[in-house]
Amino acid sequence: MLRSTALLAGSVAAAVAVLVSAASAAPLRPSSFPVTVVASNGKVTVRKQPRRIVSLSPSATETLFAIGAGTQVVAVDDQSDFPNNAPRTTLSGFTPNVEAIAAYHPDLVVIAYDPKGLSAALGKLGITVLHQDGPRTFGGAYQQIRQLGLVTGHEAEAVRLVAGMKRKIAAIVKKARGGRQLSVYHELTPDLYSATSSTFVGKVYTALGLRNIADVADHGGTGYPQLSSEYVVAESPELIVLADSVCCGQKPSSVAARPGWDRISAVRTGSIVLVDDSIASRWGPRLVNFFRAVSSALGRLRSQA
Repeated sequence: MLRSTALLAGSVAAAVAVLVSAASAAPLRPSSFPVTVVASNGKVTVRKQPRRIVSLSPSATETLFAIGAGTQVVAVDDQSDFPNNAPRTTLSGFTPNVEAIAAYHPDLVVIAYDPKGLSAALGKLGITVLHQDGPRTFGGAYQQIRQLGLVTGHEAEAVRLVAGMKRKIAAIVKKARGGRQLSVYHELTPDLYSATSSTFVGKVYTALGLRNIADVADHGGTGYPQLSSEYVVAESPELIVLADSVCCGQKPSSVAARPGWDRISAVRTGSIVLVDDSIASRWGPRLVNFFRAVSSALGRLRSQA
């Protein structure tokens, strides 16, 4: 769960600036091949428009379909559950089988992790690999979307998607901010692993002006500390976001039933939000959905004040 979620703390003003700045970025040139981009595995050259893409990255899968490259995708990994028409298989991005991947005869493979030298092994077979590791900033996520547009021949669509995401998120942030700062607890797993402001998901809360209770508890500096029940109760966050409802069946009633948690502000006011695990752990087009869900919860919470 943590590995699928793992994707710098800064000021709120800086976070908002990142959200709205890309509209002024210089436009990319029209797609033409060959195209060379710089990814997590270095310079990657795609010599012609790929016709058989294998995606072992759920975020990349969502993006590929959102920019119109879905018809070029012949297989996706077992975690790519959106959109529904993605050609889902038993391929794994965590424990990949090189032979199984090669059997789809891909001319491009997109990965989010590179376990056991996967990219090198596929490269020996003459298969181009684009490794897009989890970004730590919104700007990094937008750049990956634009990059996927370049290497698939859908550059214009990718640019439009990014512009739309920025515009919608900026509007959500503008509407959500204001009033006193509220506190939030983001739950990754029922054993109380959380995400700090240094993580990609944590930056959503920073942009919305929330105080993340996990920040001061991250003594190891991992970005994903395991909190104690006593700590969460003592902090009494005003908003709880459950990103473990699908994987682990967590819901407001199960949270309220935890010993002592009835004293937490969010439990008393019913300010517990369920966000689909996949939306809360990916950095593709549905980032807008995540912002919208948290913002809506904030609106309801502030209306109670």
